[in-house]
Amino acid sequence: MHPKVLIAGAGIGGLTTALALHGRGIASTTLERTAVLRPLGAGINLLPHAVRELSDLGLGAALRDIAVAPDSIGFYADSGELLFREPRGHAAGDGHPQLSVHRGRLQMMLFDAVTDRLGASAVRTGAGVAGFDENADGVSVRTTAGTFTGDALIGADGIGSVVRRALHPGPDALLWSGITMFRGVARIPAFLDGHTMAIAQGANGIDLVTYPIGDGLVNWVLQVPEGTPGPLAGDAQWNAPATAAEIRRHVARWTLDWLDPAALIEATEQIFRYPMVDRDPLPHWGTGRVTLLGDAAHPMYPVGANGGSQSIVDARVLADEYAADGIAGLHRYARQRRGETAEVIAANRDMHRTSGRTPADLDRITTKYRNDTARSNR
Repeated sequence: MHPKVLIAGAGIGGLTTALALHGRGIASTTLERTAVLRPLGAGINLLPHAVRELSDLGLGAALRDIAVAPDSIGFYADSGELLFREPRGHAAGDGHPQLSVHRGRLQMMLFDAVTDRLGASAVRTGAGVAGFDENADGVSVRTTAGTFTGDALIGADGIGSVVRRALHPGPDALLWSGITMFRGVARIPAFLDGHTMAIAQGANGIDLVTYPIGDGLVNWVLQVPEGTPGPLAGDAQWNAPATAAEIRRHVARWTLDWLDPAALIEATEQIFRYPMVDRDPLPHWGTGRVTLLGDAAHPMYPVGANGGSQSIVDARVLADEYAADGIAGLHRYARQRRGETAEVIAANRDMHRTSGRTPADLDRITTKYRNDTARSNR
């Protein structure tokens, strides 16, 4: 008998969806193009509403074991002056902490939970989705490992989603913010009190975002304005390698007394560059038995720690609605989450650049962001 739901993509959103469906008695198979899953990537922040969802799935303790719980985020000038501090997690009165974690460790934790609860065959690696057909009886999904059938297909296959392109074959440009992001993870002592996220603001709109992610690692992202915002020309170069020599000049004159940015960059074994992009919200996420989730549905700027967090909320809402009313529930899920995540996309666009802002500006901007995204966190 075929599984009820097929999920394209074994990322954070897809694996959380499998766990959420399983918790409601619904079987699934996750189809992943990668032959072997490995703990790749850099840091990610999970907001309290995402931690709440993972805790409800019985993963709270395991997640806290591999993460750091920041209690504040500080905004600094490149001279080291503290401009503004905002509490986070429990310190901000939330019922759950915010957690900073290595994305690869989080993905492998979710993968282990899926295979433990659903069985070793619940995630089919080396099965990249190539296309699908649907009819009144179900969905047939063509992959590099053969054809799979199910009652529904969830496209959680990331920003280059094959499922999204099939549902929306027309123009669907990646929209560049004009910022290139250089990213890495370094093994250095944690800065400040070890529980603080920090954004240092340099000249010419350059920002350095840093936070510890556990196991002696510090995640950093250097955001450098390099062009005019608009549709991304050509193919996006995701995770293209970069060198310390080409970017340390951006922070060479910074005088933070709690961190040497140039030394942080030099201590990083692998540095990658990629454009800060999103897409305009879609008019719909799917029809019939197929819908979208996570970055496949709503790619957004990595601002406010909301990208991965929103995919986790997607998973819970989808599981609730599908368990309640099958395919009709998928449509309700998409209508609700499409509106809520469109608000986050807009809020991230408003907030993505903080350089040159006064403390009063930062207070106003962060307060507005919390208010603008509140509906998506329920």
